[in-house]
Amino acid sequence: MHAFHTAAEAVALVKSGDRVFVHGSAATPNRLLAALLARAGEISGVELVAISTLGEIDWKHPAVVKSFFLRSLFVSANVREWVDGPDADYVPVFLSEIPGLFRQGHLPLDVALLHVSPPDAHGYCSLGTSIDAAHAAVESAKIVIAQVNRKMPRTLGDAHVHVSKIAAMFECDDDLPDVTYASDSPATAAVGRYVAELVEDGSTLQMGIGGIPDAVLGYLGTHKDLGVHTEMFSDGLVALVERGVVTNAKKKVERGKTVTTFVLGSRKVYDFVDDNPAVAFRDVSWVNDTAVIRKNPRVVAINSALEIDLTGQVCADSIGTYQYSGIGGQMDFMRGAALSEGGKPIIAMPSTTSKGVSRIVPMLKPGAGVVTTRGHVRYVVTEHGVVNLYGKGLQERARLLIGIACPQHREALERAYRDRFHGDF
Repeated sequence: MHAFHTAAEAVALVKSGDRVFVHGSAATPNRLLAALLARAGEISGVELVAISTLGEIDWKHPAVVKSFFLRSLFVSANVREWVDGPDADYVPVFLSEIPGLFRQGHLPLDVALLHVSPPDAHGYCSLGTSIDAAHAAVESAKIVIAQVNRKMPRTLGDAHVHVSKIAAMFECDDDLPDVTYASDSPATAAVGRYVAELVEDGSTLQMGIGGIPDAVLGYLGTHKDLGVHTEMFSDGLVALVERGVVTNAKKKVERGKTVTTFVLGSRKVYDFVDDNPAVAFRDVSWVNDTAVIRKNPRVVAINSALEIDLTGQVCADSIGTYQYSGIGGQMDFMRGAALSEGGKPIIAMPSTTSKGVSRIVPMLKPGAGVVTTRGHVRYVVTEHGVVNLYGKGLQERARLLIGIACPQHREALERAYRDRFHGDF
């Protein structure tokens, strides 16, 4: 291991033609990434591979897009414009399968840029807030470069990287991103309340990203013996653990522990996971494996959508052909929950967008990606109610979905129903 370097010295190890993994979410190594992009024009043909990143990424320069190509595995807001241009691309892939891209050589890595905690007395750093595919990247990359941050929590599980694996280290003392999902929307609150009513005592929860999962957690205060096996969680879970609502006592996988692969929120959740033996951070290929998920009882998977058509096809990653986010772990958990004994896969969303456009539509927009197929969809929740599409035919599904659409849009949806099925609504 080298001594501590400047960020510029550390990324000097990257050479033209390298494929570089970039640690993601709250662990985005922004200092190293900025130093690397500053080498635009000096190096070329460098491919960046990332899931979801946070923070300012100064990529909007001709030299940067000429020297660097972004291969995004889940599109975040700071690179959305880049991905939807000619100098980047999006890879549709289940979150559970991303580590396999690295380990099996489909996307061999030359370099991994990490954001880690300082080494402990035994020489082990922690991958901190994001284990996900970073664990596999460390195993697979020829060169590992680390941004070492005193404010990165030391998380436990599959999180450890020995300093002997790290070729160059850059030290910083930076605050982690402070992300809040709290919403004052009455629609979000109503959706959260409906979803919470579907959660039975002893259930195992998976929460996706956004305001609705946090709203659901706010309505679970009187539940008992809930467990957590999820790809991510945020601040809303901490209060339920502190109040004894989440005990993980009824789980069959890692009983007694909250299982996750990354966390994203405020300092509150980062402090909660710091050196906490009751939280196990695991490789996402294991956390999101349907064979693992289904072992837990009554798995409730809570995910959202951009739009859903009248047959139940769920678009969660694009707005027409515009790549907005990614597949992520939605299908991993939708299927895992369906296979769990007493499980409930749920798509939960407000019935309209912030601009009043219906999310329940006759047909998905041209070019839209189907993340959850109509063969996998079951519970759908809006602020207007709950329906279960499992075992229902196309006409019955359409009638049920129209019943939980925004009332202002139901007449148009009913006309679409009659045009499609040639019968009265």
